[in-house]
Amino acid sequence: MKILAIDTSTQVLSVAILEDDQLIIETTKNTKETHGERLMPTIEWAFENSLFGIQEIDRIVIAHGPGSYTGLRIGVTTAKTLAWTLDKELVGLSSLQVIAGQAGPTTSIIVPLFDARRQNIYAGLYRCQKGQLQAVEADQHSSAQEFAHYLKKTYPEESFVLIGDDAASFLDIFVSELGDRVSLSCQKNQLASAYLLGKMASDKEAEPVHTFVPHYLKLTEAEENWLEAHPEQGEEEYVQKTSRLDG
Repeated sequence: MKILAIDTSTQVLSVAILEDDQLIIETTKNTKETHGERLMPTIEWAFENSLFGIQEIDRIVIAHGPGSYTGLRIGVTTAKTLAWTLDKELVGLSSLQVIAGQAGPTTSIIVPLFDARRQNIYAGLYRCQKGQLQAVEADQHSSAQEFAHYLKKTYPEESFVLIGDDAASFLDIFVSELGDRVSLSCQKNQLASAYLLGKMASDKEAEPVHTFVPHYLKLTEAEENWLEAHPEQGEEEYVQKTSRLDG
């Protein structure tokens, strides 16, 4: 199976082409250019330097969130457009799950996280079981302090390993609640990896292109302000409507 994998969920842009889990080419960029400026040129460059053309791929894999609103919209829209116009399979995978997959074998619960601003985080809980990564709970958006306290109360006997490019910034908060039961991952590279994304989603069931939407987990500030001004509009209903617009 030939796969084009794309991750635009953070400031880092990562694009990879795989064939049967073998890496053909990967590029990962962390610059001030926006994803809108560099995503399609990066995809074009990858295929120009690979052994086959974009028409020959079998599926497109996208990190569907959580993460940057703008980045997710650009990545998901591009992936959906390519999947539709080329008649290819489309698969989404949690951005946090991909980061967790870099942790390596461990008996601790893996906590991948991204900075969500104002001392908030996007975070997940995963276990490595028999070489496979399994979600312990659904990915979530929370204040870092509240999430660390939740882990303390809910998993009193467990140890945790934080992973992600932003993890070190929140270590002190987690230590204040969990003490020596929490540590940072020792993995040197904790940036997005489209190659790992493609491998992890190689056997995942394809999803309908038209109903595929990003997994934001949180409303934007403008959306929250709108809901505050329109209390008769429930958040769940609002999210469903705006998600359909993204599609």
